[in-house]
Amino acid sequence: MISNNRRQFALGLIALGGIAACSNGIGNNNAAEIDARIDAALSTMYQLHPGAQNLSKKAAGMLVMPLITEAGIGLGTGYGRGALQIEDVNVDYYSSTSASAGLQIGFQQYSYVLFFMTESALREFRTANGWVAGANVEYVYKDQSDYLGTETTSATSDVVAIIFAQAGMRFGATLDGTKYSRIIP
Repeated sequence: MISNNRRQFALGLIALGGIAACSNGIGNNNAAEIDARIDAALSTMYQLHPGAQNLSKKAAGMLVMPLITEAGIGLGTGYGRGALQIEDVNVDYYSSTSASAGLQIGFQQYSYVLFFMTESALREFRTANGWVAGANVEYVYKDQSDYLGTETTSATSDVVAIIFAQAGMRFGATLDGTKYSRIIP
């Protein structure tokens, strides 16, 4: 009887492992979904900011985050997924998770691209632990917005950011941090 319980326990562990393996993203179409969103976001950015095409040709790499969703009342959070492109090829996929605190209320969605203008800036991003601290003053109302931000990356590396397609209703002045993590879509 003890042998039978051990066998059932072992089979249960194998089944749990199989379920976990099924949910880890391998073999699904998340990469194709992210790629399609990236193509649409880049098309929108180039249409809104034609000079971004020259910037992308000069960049060592670009982190394209096609859809970031943020919400907050006092404390806020945000999440999105995208990819690092080098020579127009998605080489790594990333998630962006952010937290903020300050005078804020509302919800917004937007897209952004970080242009790594030097090989050293690109290498620094790929090897860093992923946190970027910042301070922001912003408002978003429908499709009109204004954004004034300072991030630690702008002071230490050659990185240019373009934020576009902001929508929602959010007002605030915050301190925030963002963690970029490599993912397997």
